[in-house]
Amino acid sequence: MTTARFNALALYGLAALSVAIVLPGAARAQEDSLPRQVVKKDSARMELLYVSNDPADHPVANYERDIERKATTDSIYRAVTKGVVDFKKIKYRSRIGDLEIPAYLFQPLEKRGAKGHAAMIWVHGGVHANWGQSMWPFVREAVERGYVVICPEYRGSTGYGKEFHNAIDYGGYEVDDVISAYDYMTKELPHVDPARVGIMGWSHGGYITIMAVTRDQHPFQAGAAIVPVTNLFQRLSWKGPSYQRSFATQARVQGLPFEKRDIYVERSPFYQVDKLNTPLLVHVATNDEDVDFEEDGMLVYKLRATKPEITETKIYVDPDPWGQSVGHSFSRRVDSQTLERVDSPAQRDSWNRTWAFLEEHLRPYEDPNHPVPVRTR
Repeated sequence: MTTARFNALALYGLAALSVAIVLPGAARAQEDSLPRQVVKKDSARMELLYVSNDPADHPVANYERDIERKATTDSIYRAVTKGVVDFKKIKYRSRIGDLEIPAYLFQPLEKRGAKGHAAMIWVHGGVHANWGQSMWPFVREAVERGYVVICPEYRGSTGYGKEFHNAIDYGGYEVDDVISAYDYMTKELPHVDPARVGIMGWSHGGYITIMAVTRDQHPFQAGAAIVPVTNLFQRLSWKGPSYQRSFATQARVQGLPFEKRDIYVERSPFYQVDKLNTPLLVHVATNDEDVDFEEDGMLVYKLRATKPEITETKIYVDPDPWGQSVGHSFSRRVDSQTLERVDSPAQRDSWNRTWAFLEEHLRPYEDPNHPVPVRTR
């Protein structure tokens, strides 16, 4: 390179650098010279869009009504389980150490010996909801297959008063509450095999399932998440301020995703997939209008791309039996009067696949106290 060309390039570089240094200030000066825009504020729209970050503003509920409804649900379970399964309502201490967690316990009438049963922790959905009687036919089938089933009413569940309701910690301590059911099993139920415990849930329960099995340490051998909440950034954006108020006002969150990005990343299953080392089944529906397929689909495709060896996924395309849109509840259709399954082809298929997946990893048919003899020639 000639000296003249080198000097020319050097001068060009200095000129470019000077432009880079000067332009931001010039841009600010130009911006300052623009007339100030006056935006007429619509008070009704301001009220609609406002989202508090104060826990004192967390949405309220009809706590007395919820307590009465929970009592009704409990009485229904006592009636329908009589002579069919061993049922009782229990409480156990959360690992966090601050709350007693109510839970439903369903077991076979005849127990096997020590470590004779596989077990499942089944997690209810909803930001604020509870374990309802509509899950009875599926629980009954699980027990008939040999499982012991615990259904935790984790913090934030309805039917237990204002304080319990406002203790909600979405994707945080509620996951610890659910995992703590395992501690109860291993301490109080010697007929449960600690090495054959799985976790399963629908919607928000599916969300908790994934959050549990992607933790660095957990006790589960398999998980099943049906129509699970997947990405809180996408979800809160689509659902809007009325939905966001139930998140931003939680005591351990206190803000929206743009304010508390790290928290929302930590509490979104989509960003936890890389930590998954446990077999996981995920079923979603394209006509889901609660956990929209645009949210759930990103989880399915990421699992297929990065964890195909330990995951089983299925996308149900518009499961719409008899002209009814049932995307979000496509595998939980139950007659409210008889509490029997109302099967569609998609519901039957999903449960057949789910039972087969769980049997592969948890072996509920296996009883170490009565091993099947090995045939010899």
